[in-house]
Amino acid sequence: MQFTFSDQVLRVNYPDRDSLFAAIRDRFRAGQGFSLATINLDHLVKLGEDPSFARVYAAQDMIIADGRPIVWLSRLAGRRVELLPGSDMVRPLAKLAAESGAKVALVGSSEVALSDAKRVLEDETPGLQVVLCHAPPLGFDPNGEGAAAILAQLDKADVQLCFLALGAPKQETLALRGRELAPKVGFASIGAGLDFLGGHQTRAPRLVRALALEWVWRALSNPVRLIPRYARCLAILPGQIIQARRLRNQG
Repeated sequence: MQFTFSDQVLRVNYPDRDSLFAAIRDRFRAGQGFSLATINLDHLVKLGEDPSFARVYAAQDMIIADGRPIVWLSRLAGRRVELLPGSDMVRPLAKLAAESGAKVALVGSSEVALSDAKRVLEDETPGLQVVLCHAPPLGFDPNGEGAAAILAQLDKADVQLCFLALGAPKQETLALRGRELAPKVGFASIGAGLDFLGGHQTRAPRLVRALALEWVWRALSNPVRLIPRYARCLAILPGQIIQARRLRNQG
């Protein structure tokens, strides 16, 4: 599946979990870093509004389908992909890191949330080494000197997997910068994934997620912030449906 914004083409280039995990396992083995982005409808809104973000996203090594609308649009385009929410990738990626002997870092959120996430991951995952946790201050600039210092820390600590919980576009921007300044680190941009582990944010019940109604549950939990966001998401759907149909006709 692909999405086009101005002169940038973004491709969901890992359509399922098996292909993604095989590629990451190979990168761990070879000591090569990567940047993993999890595209969803909110990201599509931001990509359409910010050409610089579209350039950053197009340069990510790996893109997977985070939201059900991405999966549905892909089916409409005749290019099926598996739903791989970033929040659901944290535990299995941590397990993969432990199996590979890869050191892990947690960056983003808050110190308390990171401490809780570290405890949960290490309790659940035998052999996991979380060697660095860092919660950047409010107003963190992924292109600033503070970001460069974090990347230098990751490189010095021989981290191979860094979970980024900074929100878009900061996490993807830092991941791309890390590909140059910390080339052996694999960056996984997972949004609120670390907050969920320690209960600092609450996910929708499993049944609600299975019915593809998590967005409704979240909107009702924080209507002032999220209803306008989801309204913008719904507004871009007609244009994305047209793009998907064109892709299908192209074969």
